[in-house]
Amino acid sequence: MKFLDEAKVYIRSGDGGAGAVSFRREKFIEFGGPDGGDGGRGGDVWVEAVNGLNTLIDFRFQQHFKAKTGMHGSGRNRTGANGDDVTLKVPVGTQIFEEDNETLIVDLTEEGQRFRIAKGGNGGFGNAHFKSSTNQAPNWANPGLEGEEKTVWLRLKLIADAGLVGLPNAGKSTFLAAVSRARPKIANYPFTTLHPNLGVATVDDREFILADIPGLIEGAHEGVGIGDRFLGHVERTRVLLHLVSAQEEDVAKAYKTVKYELEAYDGGLEDKPVIVALSQIDVLNEDEVKEKAKALKKASGKTPFLISAVSGKGMREVLRALRDVIVNADDGEEGTLAERPKKNRKKADISFEDEDQEGEE
Repeated sequence: MKFLDEAKVYIRSGDGGAGAVSFRREKFIEFGGPDGGDGGRGGDVWVEAVNGLNTLIDFRFQQHFKAKTGMHGSGRNRTGANGDDVTLKVPVGTQIFEEDNETLIVDLTEEGQRFRIAKGGNGGFGNAHFKSSTNQAPNWANPGLEGEEKTVWLRLKLIADAGLVGLPNAGKSTFLAAVSRARPKIANYPFTTLHPNLGVATVDDREFILADIPGLIEGAHEGVGIGDRFLGHVERTRVLLHLVSAQEEDVAKAYKTVKYELEAYDGGLEDKPVIVALSQIDVLNEDEVKEKAKALKKASGKTPFLISAVSGKGMREVLRALRDVIVNADDGEEGTLAERPKKNRKKADISFEDEDQEGEE
C-alpha cells in the first residue's frame, strides 16, 4: 500500500426534502383540512478517526462524497425519511483544513473521534404546519433547505511517541528495522526512505511507537531535496532521536545541519527533548569512534549514545533513554499518546529485554 499524507476532497451534505401540500378527503367526514407532512432532513457528512489506517491513499481514488437528500413529505401528515449520512474514515492524527489549506477545522487525535464537517439541510414544512384558526386551508409548503458543499484538505500527522531524524543514510531505517517488525526499504544511497514508516519497539516490557521520516539535507525548509513536508509526522512525538552517522567526515556539521532545519521548520520541534546518538559505529575502530563522539558532544552539548543497529551495541540503552522521556513526558503519567491494545501489537513487536537478542537483527 502506498503512503499518502495529504488529500483534497469535495463534500456535499444532502438537501432537505420538500414539504407536501395535501388535504384530507375521506368519506363521511364533512370537513377535511390540510394534512401535508414535512420533508425529511438531508444527510450529514462526518469524518471519523479509526484504528488500522496509517495513510490517506483511499482518497486518491475517491475525491467526491455526497450525502443523500431527504425524502419529500406526503399526505396524511407523513414526514419524509431523513437522508443517509456519509462518513469519511481517516487515520488517527488526521487534520481537516478549509480549502485555503490553512484554516484548521478539526484535529482528530483519538480513535473513535467524530466531527460533522457538513450539515444536511432541514426539511421543509408541509401545509399542515401552517394551519390556524384564521387560515384553515393553506395551500403552500416550504421547500427543503440546501445542504452545504465545500472542498476540504485532509492532512495526516502520524501518531508516534518518538521520532527519528538525521541526514540521509544516517541509519534511521536500519535502526527502526532492528528494534521493531517494520521493514522499511534500506539501501546505500540518499533518500532511500521516501515516506514515513512506523514501528513498535519494546524495552523492559514497555512499548512505544517510533516514526522514521526521510532524511533532511541543508536547505530542506526551502524545498531542497525531499524538503521538510514530512516533519509534520514527528510534530506529535514526545522525544526526538537525532542520529548522526559515524561515516560522516564532519559529524559536528552533520548535527548542526539537521538541527538548523528543525529550527527553521518552526513547528515546535526545536522545543522537544532530543537524544543524540552516533550510529553505525561498527564501521570504525575504537579510536575513530572516540574522536567523533567527542566532536559530536562538543557540537550538541550532550554525551551521545554510541550505537550499531547491525551488531546491537548500545541499542537497549538508547531505547531505555527514549522510554524514560516518554514515560515522564506528562508529569510521570504511564500511558502514552500512541498506546494500542495489546492484541493489535502482538505481531509487531521485538523485544530488547535479553542480552542475546541484541545482535539478532
